[in-house]
Amino acid sequence: MSYDVWVRQIRRKNRAWLRRHSYSFFSSLGVLVQHKIGTLMTVLVLGIAMFLPLGLYITLTNLQGMDLRQDEWSAVTVFFKSGTTREEVKQVADALEKSLQPESVVVISPDEGMADFRDASGFGESLDILEENPLPWVMQVSPRQGSTEQVEERVAELTGFLQSIDSIEVTQFDYKWLQRLGRMMELGHAAVTVLILLFGLTVVVVVANTIRLDVASHTEEIEILALVGAGNAFVRQPFLYTGLWYGLMGGLLAMLLLGLTMLYLARPLGLLLETYGTVFSLRGLGGYKTLWVLVGGGFLGWLGAWISVQRYLRRLRVGGRLGRS
Repeated sequence: MSYDVWVRQIRRKNRAWLRRHSYSFFSSLGVLVQHKIGTLMTVLVLGIAMFLPLGLYITLTNLQGMDLRQDEWSAVTVFFKSGTTREEVKQVADALEKSLQPESVVVISPDEGMADFRDASGFGESLDILEENPLPWVMQVSPRQGSTEQVEERVAELTGFLQSIDSIEVTQFDYKWLQRLGRMMELGHAAVTVLILLFGLTVVVVVANTIRLDVASHTEEIEILALVGAGNAFVRQPFLYTGLWYGLMGGLLAMLLLGLTMLYLARPLGLLLETYGTVFSLRGLGGYKTLWVLVGGGFLGWLGAWISVQRYLRRLRVGGRLGRS
């Protein structure tokens, strides 16, 4: 066989393969469109199953993107003992910056503290009756920022260092709630993983059951194709594309539901955050992750269809009614 003949045969086979798959791809979509009600019901189940873990994932992603003022809440507030001098406070501040290198160290004198309290409290001249200023020296130490675990370690290190100094009365920090939020976020991501696995299995089962009914309704056609020499791959092909379409349409519906939900919640959430002085806009999945959702949905639909058809073909082969594999 010459090279040219071999090339023509390869091209002919490729064209035949492409025509066959193109026909199965679009004809399977046409069949789904003809059965509108059944297709709609199945796609609704698949779309909702995909939407639930996506909704939780988007919620966690937006919570992580919010400005939680971690630099403020992770600051350690230091109250010095009464009678501590300015020089002693300065020595502590210098020792901190030299040994632990925090993000910032802010020293507040008793007079500055009283002025701030006078402005914030509204007591004004009523505070003049005090014979002496009762407020101590105060220092606010902010650790270097990083991940939640890194900030926790730096806060613990700062607290241990400060508590060892005799001139310090109390150290206080309000980072516990941020720690709890970090743990809740980790729990949420674990829950997203579990939901993705569970609802992914749901998609496979729903598509497999739907394709099983479709295969059962075409039993005679499959047996005729087997008798005339059609292989398993040829028999599977239209059903696999049907499962692929189910998965793709379920993914598209899930993205549509996600977009409508975000649009509906954007205004009330914005009004709520405005009361806390925060401006925030909801963020979606983005183009890259959206593509992955569609690819994943299509793959799960294809997998469910493959499992269902392969099980049916194996049963026919065992019964002796199927042709060559």
